[in-house]
Amino acid sequence: MATVKQKITLNASRDIPFNKLMLSQSNVRRIKRGETIEDLAASIGRRGLLQSLNVRPVLDGEGNETGMFEVPAGGRRYRALELLIKRKRMVKTEPVPCVVTNADSEVPIEEDSLAENFQREGLHPLDMFRAFQTLHDQGASHEEIAARFFVSATFVQQRLRLAKVSPKLHDIYGQDGMKLDQLMAFTVADDHARQEQVWEALEHSWSKEPHQIRRMLTETTVRASDRRALFVGVEAYVAAGGVMLRDLFEADNGGWLQDPVLLDRLVCDKLKSIADEIAAEGWKWIVVDVDLPYGHGHGLRALAGTPTDLTEAERAQREALRKEYDRLEAEYCEADELPDEVDQRLGEIESALEALESRPMIYDAAEIARAGVFISIDRDGNLVIDRGHVRPEDEATQAVGGDSAQPCGATGSEDGSDDLSVRGPTITIGAQASEPEEDEGDTIKPLPERLVIELTAHRTLALRNAVAENQHVAITALLHRLVLDTFGQRSATGCVEAFIRHVHLPAQAADLKDSPAAKAVDERHAAWKGDIPLGDDQTLWIWLESLDEASRQALLAHCVSYGINALFERPNPYGSGVSQRGLDQRLREADRLSLATGLDMVAAGWRPTVANYLGRVTKSRILEAVREGAGEQAAQLIDHLKKGDMAKEAERLLADSGWLPEPLRLTAHDAPAMQPDKGEEGDLPEFLASDDEDDSVAADEVTAHAVAAE
Repeated sequence: MATVKQKITLNASRDIPFNKLMLSQSNVRRIKRGETIEDLAASIGRRGLLQSLNVRPVLDGEGNETGMFEVPAGGRRYRALELLIKRKRMVKTEPVPCVVTNADSEVPIEEDSLAENFQREGLHPLDMFRAFQTLHDQGASHEEIAARFFVSATFVQQRLRLAKVSPKLHDIYGQDGMKLDQLMAFTVADDHARQEQVWEALEHSWSKEPHQIRRMLTETTVRASDRRALFVGVEAYVAAGGVMLRDLFEADNGGWLQDPVLLDRLVCDKLKSIADEIAAEGWKWIVVDVDLPYGHGHGLRALAGTPTDLTEAERAQREALRKEYDRLEAEYCEADELPDEVDQRLGEIESALEALESRPMIYDAAEIARAGVFISIDRDGNLVIDRGHVRPEDEATQAVGGDSAQPCGATGSEDGSDDLSVRGPTITIGAQASEPEEDEGDTIKPLPERLVIELTAHRTLALRNAVAENQHVAITALLHRLVLDTFGQRSATGCVEAFIRHVHLPAQAADLKDSPAAKAVDERHAAWKGDIPLGDDQTLWIWLESLDEASRQALLAHCVSYGINALFERPNPYGSGVSQRGLDQRLREADRLSLATGLDMVAAGWRPTVANYLGRVTKSRILEAVREGAGEQAAQLIDHLKKGDMAKEAERLLADSGWLPEPLRLTAHDAPAMQPDKGEEGDLPEFLASDDEDDSVAADEVTAHAVAAE
């Protein structure tokens, strides 16, 4: 016969005067978690008591009820009610809704407290968002909602921002298909279709971190920290109709500008206006670019101008600033740490003095007529105007009439003529070399020649810095050259044949000028240039003689480094340019110097990116790089992607892998050996070789000069 299970009976509920209640010592909650009793009391004062107290009768020594009840579960509510009584907002005899458990219950009293807290389930964030959204739709502001639930207005804004996410992604999150921080990452863009597209691309990927979602959603935007945005100003961009994207959940450094075309137009217009003003000074040419290439002034003569004199008011201001600076330094010279306001004032004085010392230069009018100006933007968005550079072909020319700046990309004169002598200054913004489109296929095709030149330009600059920092290697390299000249068959052309020819980098990636090596070389050169007494040969000789031995060796290493040439270039068997033998010798010596200095291009700051490598080679080469740097499994994860997406994913996968393309590797056997022209023996290096004759880059399609990107 089946046993009938006894049906449960729920505990009775009743209203008990507050003065008949007392806290139980059996409450398991001992540690405060930061919730304030004041907030809970304010909530009860607004809404009433939404949850009853759990109580048990208090028994005397003989087991009889005393009329008092202890509260094992609901201690915070009890204290909040107690606070309302102290503030005269409730009488102490106010009936309190309570659920009464029998005093002789088999369930221990501690279990009541534990069960109420342990089995409690927090509100799902999506339910919270929808509830906030309902209140907001009913007319409540962010601040009002925040005040009602004792949270910050930012917290409410963040939850309401989830409304920007596609309802389809809401459903996926509600079914635990994604995490909250992933859902939050989608709020940086409003396009639901794009959000869904990004999730579909990442859903089955092993990497779908929030930063990856944000990157994919903002890949067509420009960061507010970009030099162009800093130069124009976000306010000007918004005033022109530009749209900003902001992330309330993460630090976004000002957000993203959603219209790069508008931003570039504003940059172009502002630069053009500046060029117009400078053209009125009478310069022959003006070159404007957002990011001028490294070594753009190579081969040009810099004019020697004189700074303008200070006015009487400026001299008085400078003297007053210097006295104030000296007074503050003397007053706080023994202080371990400067007060914030004093430290700030000293910084302001230093900036003001620097501005007074950085005077505009005055140039000879005849020199201005044959010289030009470079205008660019530095990495912090500041305008950089570099006046007074004379091209070799203009050294003997006469001054021409004043030029005026023309629209971005314009090269002709106002009257339509093409006479070089009357052309206005040219403004070029962001002109970069373009690479030919790849053909699909699994064949490992040769690296484009221009890409090899750019990669070896990176290596050349890093090698210059490495040699300059290693005096022993620099002196050895110079001695090696002198011994060859002394004991070889080369004829002397001067008193001392040894010389340094500053090697120009004809083709280079946009990021070369910002590389650690470029900055180190430039800073070292500027420091020496500020000390060396140039202009008089005898004075220079005396100064060099007076240097201590360590300084002489450091200067020698720096000068030798400027003659380093590890560039690949197409050999010419007909006498003009470098021969195959000369190129082989150059690259062998570059490998030797790399090994001697311990040059590591990874340590020198080179990383494979879409711009400097991965977007410039075929899919098969991208996959080969990922296999070598991140493993076969990583390559299989991206082999189905289109080339653009594959290159971006490969950049992320290889970021910290230490992978290098063949032209940048240290091992000597990887030195390129170039394919000769017809009639000369030799083979292409592995990274330029191809079994398919049609895959090679045609000679007439390769140029060492930059091609403006469309």
